[in-house]
Amino acid sequence: MQSKIYLEDMNFVAACSSIDWEKLRNKNILVTGGTGLIGSTLINALLYANDKKHLHLQVVALVRNIEKARTIFGEHNSLKLVVGTVEKLPDLDMPIDYIVHGASPTASAFFVEHPVETIKTAVTGTINLLEIAVKKCVQGFVYLSSMEVYGAPHTDDVIPETQGTTVDTMSVRSCYPEAKRMCESLCASYASEYKVPAMAIRLAQTFGAGVAADDVRVFAEFARCAMHKQDIVLQTAGTSKRCYLYTADAVTAILTILLSGKAGEAYNVANRDTYCSIVEMAHMVAEKLADGAIKVHVPTDGKHEPKFPPPHNLNLSTDKVQNIGWRPSRGLVEMYERMIVGME
Repeated sequence: MQSKIYLEDMNFVAACSSIDWEKLRNKNILVTGGTGLIGSTLINALLYANDKKHLHLQVVALVRNIEKARTIFGEHNSLKLVVGTVEKLPDLDMPIDYIVHGASPTASAFFVEHPVETIKTAVTGTINLLEIAVKKCVQGFVYLSSMEVYGAPHTDDVIPETQGTTVDTMSVRSCYPEAKRMCESLCASYASEYKVPAMAIRLAQTFGAGVAADDVRVFAEFARCAMHKQDIVLQTAGTSKRCYLYTADAVTAILTILLSGKAGEAYNVANRDTYCSIVEMAHMVAEKLADGAIKVHVPTDGKHEPKFPPPHNLNLSTDKVQNIGWRPSRGLVEMYERMIVGME
């Protein structure tokens, strides 16, 4: 995790001008989902900035597997690992000034096989964390939501945060976006009724440095195909179009919104320049990352596996987050290049 590229990302986050680092001086920040891709990058960036800026910040990471957490983070005086789950929170007897809630299932196959657990983890966990926010009188609370809350639009129209949804509540796969939507509503409700400074971030699909070599998501599979010069075989027609986001850019957005966002609001976060279809991304990887040495195979049977979201066009507006100073830094080719270096 200390590769040259990863350290460049840590420096990038620490130098980000849209993050009001002084608000974190002498504060305690609780992070859930800390061993996931975004959570681990966030925690490592906080620890790095803490050392560089002498913030005297304390990071409290809620983790299920302490050995995995120790492997990722090592030993650090400013990091406290707390074992537990968001559904059954352990006692948190320390002050908590800020909360970033990122604990969530992320695999489509899990959503379909365990829809009830997907909903329970999201809703129960978010209520528990918001109750902690009330009890501790936190100064900021960010919930990591998803662009999937918009459902499956079928035009390239730019999507602002005020747009409604086309999610089919009777589709089992919808357990994930519907749970995310309810958690966003909980954030708005706690902000209104209990004055919790809670905000939701609707993240585009995020990848880059820090992705594990055995990650099963489509971007990691494409990267492995490029690395090993193996043809890309799509499991769908690949017509869905969406934006993407680099890992370090996700972290700068989270911290920018945590410290400068407006309570009770949601923010889209994406790099709009990355908007493309999955099949277009596959061809880009084959041509630019594998130097044209591999091909892309697209199924012709028209079948759609229920574990995947329905075909969609998610062209997210980012005006709102850019109005508080955030900007993305990495395009799609760079995201792949930096991810592949870390996976080698």
